[in-house]
Amino acid sequence: MASALVAGVDSSTQSCKIVVCDAESGTVVRTGRAPHPDGTEVHPDAWWQAWQQAGADGILEGVDAIAVGGQQHGMVALDEHDEVIRPALLWNDTRSASSAADLIAEFGGAGAWAEQIGVVPVAAITVTKVRWLARHEPDAMAHLRTCVLPHDWLTGKILQDRGGFTGWTTDRGDASGTGYWSAHTESYREDVMELATGRAFGVPAVLTPNGIAGQTDSGMLVAAGTGDNMGAALGLGLQPGDVVLSLGTSGTVFARAQDPIVDESGAIASFADAAGGYLPLMCTLNAARVLNAGAAMLGVDFAGLDALALAAQPGAGGLTLVPYLDGERTPNLPGATGSLLGLTRANATPENLARAVVEGMLLNVAAGVDALRSHGVHIGRVLVIGGAAASRAVREIAPLLMGAPVEIPAPGEYVGLGAARQAAWALAGPGGELPAWQVASVSHAEAVTDERAEAAIERYREAVRHLHGVG
Repeated sequence: MASALVAGVDSSTQSCKIVVCDAESGTVVRTGRAPHPDGTEVHPDAWWQAWQQAGADGILEGVDAIAVGGQQHGMVALDEHDEVIRPALLWNDTRSASSAADLIAEFGGAGAWAEQIGVVPVAAITVTKVRWLARHEPDAMAHLRTCVLPHDWLTGKILQDRGGFTGWTTDRGDASGTGYWSAHTESYREDVMELATGRAFGVPAVLTPNGIAGQTDSGMLVAAGTGDNMGAALGLGLQPGDVVLSLGTSGTVFARAQDPIVDESGAIASFADAAGGYLPLMCTLNAARVLNAGAAMLGVDFAGLDALALAAQPGAGGLTLVPYLDGERTPNLPGATGSLLGLTRANATPENLARAVVEGMLLNVAAGVDALRSHGVHIGRVLVIGGAAASRAVREIAPLLMGAPVEIPAPGEYVGLGAARQAAWALAGPGGELPAWQVASVSHAEAVTDERAEAAIERYREAVRHLHGVG
C-alpha cells in the first residue's frame, strides 16, 4: 500500500516553492516553483498568484495534508470583510525604524521587551509596522480589524478557496515574531497592541505545533504552518548543539533551546519554534546579496568571485568589509551603509577585495554564533544553508571564522521540507509523533585555526565597535 503524500509550501520573500513528499520517509516526489515580485511591500494577491502557478500541473494531486512555511513578520492588514487593506509591509521594509525606537522607550526599555516578550523591536518586527500604520496611514488603520502574517494569510486563502475556512490561524513560532505575542507567557499581549495602535485588534488563533487549521472540500488537511526559520529547523531535523547559518536574502543564525533566552541587546530574538520548544535567532539584512554586490563590483560571475576570493590569503591582506549594504537589522542600524577599511596600495587587488566580501558577509552573520555562545547555547556544529552555501569560497572560508565544525547539508528546500514534515505530523493525529526524516550532507569540515583569520575576526569586531559605537 502506497504511503500518504504531504506537501510543504515555502512562501518566501523571493518565491513560492512547493515540495510534495512521502509522509513516512520524507522523500521528495515532485516540486513546483513561481517567483514573487521584488520589493519591501507586496500585495498578498501576488503570493496567491505564485501559489497557483507553483501548484499547477497536478502538483497537489493525491496530497493528504499540507502546511505553509512563510516569511516572518510581514504585516497583512485586513478589514471587517477579511479583505486586504493595503500592500503587506514585509520584514525587510525599514520605514518603521523610528516606530521601533519609540515602542522600546514607551514600554520601559529594551530589558522590559526582552524579559516580557522575548523580542526587542526593530523595524522588521510586526508590532512596529502596525505602529507605523497607525501614525502614517490613519484611514487604513481605522479599517483594520485583523492583522495576520504572510503564512497565516496563505493558509487561510487556501481554505477559503477550497472550502473549510473557519477563521484565521497561526502557530506559536510565527506568532513569536510579531512583538505582541510573548514567547515567555505563550499568549497575546493586548497591552502591547494598544500601546502600538491605541486599541487591540483581531489576531489569528494560535494552533498547537501539530494542529490543523482546516480541511479542504477534497479532504486535504491544512496544518498550522509556521515561519520560514522554524520551518527550516524542522526540515533540517535540528538537534541540541546544532546551529544553523542560513545565507539567503537575509542571514539568520538559530539553534534549538529548551527555554526562552533574555537578550536585552536585542541581537538574539527569543522565538518559539514549531515543535514546542524555542528558537533563539539572530537576523541580519545583509547575506547572499553581499556576494551579488561583490561580483558586480569586480565584473565577474559567482564562479569568478569564488576563484578570486580563494586566490587571496585569509584576512584579505588587511582589508575589512563591514557589509551593511542595505542598512542593517542586527545591529539595529537601518540607515547604515557599508564600509571598506584598511585599503592600501599593497592590498588593493581584485583577489583581496573578493576575499573581503566573502569574509565580511560571513563575519556579519557569525556575530550571531558568538551571541548564542554568550547565552550558554552549546555550539557543536554549524550547518550552512541557503543560496550562498553553494559558493565554494563560503564553504572553504567558513571553517576559519566560525570556531566550530562546519557542515553543508545537501541542497534542499528546507523550509518547504519542514512544512511538509509538519503536515505529516498533523496527519498522524493528536497523539502522533513528528516523523524522523533523514538529512544528507555534502561536506564536513572541522574548525580551522589560522592567525590571519583570527586577526581578520578581531579587525571586523573593532570596525563595528569603531563605526557604530558598539562596546
